[in-house]
Amino acid sequence: MIALAGCSPQQRIVVAGSKSMELMLEMHRRGFSRAASTGNCGRPAGQYDVALVDWRRRTLLALEPTLDWLTNFLSARAVLVVWVDAQKEAASQGLRASLERRGFVVEQGIVHQCGSALSARRSQAHPMQMAA
Repeated sequence: MIALAGCSPQQRIVVAGSKSMELMLEMHRRGFSRAASTGNCGRPAGQYDVALVDWRRRTLLALEPTLDWLTNFLSARAVLVVWVDAQKEAASQGLRASLERRGFVVEQGIVHQCGSALSARRSQAHPMQMAA
């Protein structure tokens, strides 16, 4: 499972993707008792601090509506982690652009044998970048 560096067990985390229930249960085993999957996350009210989207073995085009829906669950200072299959640079740039269109600033990218991940934060959390 991809590590959520910097996340604390007190944060509210929502997990999306085809294995969201499995990942949520794994997070519970690791002490993240406030994790929920998209199947049991309630109504969208900006209540989550972190979203982990496991989008391996799925197309980036299919990710677009999920991101639109999921952003309504995230707080103004939320972090979004999108976990995808290892990609060519063009696909990675497309994912970055998709996140930026939704008001996120990509902070970090990680490539691992089980895929790659982008970590992004809502741009409102970076007022200095918005002023530039």
